[in-house]
Amino acid sequence: MVVNIEVCGYSGCVDDIKILQAIAEPTRLAIVRQLASDGEVCACDFTDCCGVSQPTVSHHLKVLREAGVVSGEHRGTWIYYRLEPKAAARIAALGHLLSAGAQREPKRVSTTKPALARA
Repeated sequence: MVVNIEVCGYSGCVDDIKILQAIAEPTRLAIVRQLASDGEVCACDFTDCCGVSQPTVSHHLKVLREAGVVSGEHRGTWIYYRLEPKAAARIAALGHLLSAGAQREPKRVSTTKPALARA
């Protein structure tokens, strides 16, 4: 069965999907990493860490803002960005969940079919 997430959604997981889609692109992931290490960064400083032009940085910041991953604050002519605490916590929780799952022993699935009950 194919599920169209645009129509059906995944109940509470929609924010997870938006966040993961937003950070799945290498430039956006670099932006998120810089924000995670520096706390707050001027939009003009992302061109150095990402190796892309200012218009490209602006596009990626817009995608991250719309997904709720970052927020910006105007200070004069500059905009300073920071990670949104809820999004950072959700990314950390997803990472922890995946890490814990990878460390568990896999469940063994029986290859024999159960006997049918006779009437």
